[in-house]
Amino acid sequence: QVQLVESGGGSTQTGGSLRLSCSASSRYFCMGWFRQAPGKEREGVATNAYTNFTTYGDSVKGRFAISRDNAEKTLYLQMDSLKPEDTGVYYCAANIARVDRCGVYYRQYFTLWGQGTQVTVSS
Repeated sequence: QVQLVESGGGSTQTGGSLRLSCSASSRYFCMGWFRQAPGKEREGVATNAYTNFTTYGDSVKGRFAISRDNAEKTLYLQMDSLKPEDTGVYYCAANIARVDRCGVYYRQYFTLWGQGTQVTVSS
């Protein structure tokens, strides 16, 4: 059974840090993090391919870092200098449909999703 399970969400204040983890049941070439704030569309945060090719959303560049432990089948998202606008539900996802489209702007190709974890940043 395909599973992506996120953990590590929580609450912090502006400028704080959180680290999200995503445990996968299998290894996937292309994985990523997406988030959804209340009343907004889901947006790409960061993606990573086995080749260590990574992409980031413009609003998180320089503050967030995506990484993975292939042996443990785990994807991470280190979030630093958090802002209130980073608040939302963060989802781990895998792209198995078009791995040549491994980027934050190719959400439509990410067809495997976790249940999400809440991140709240207060001012």
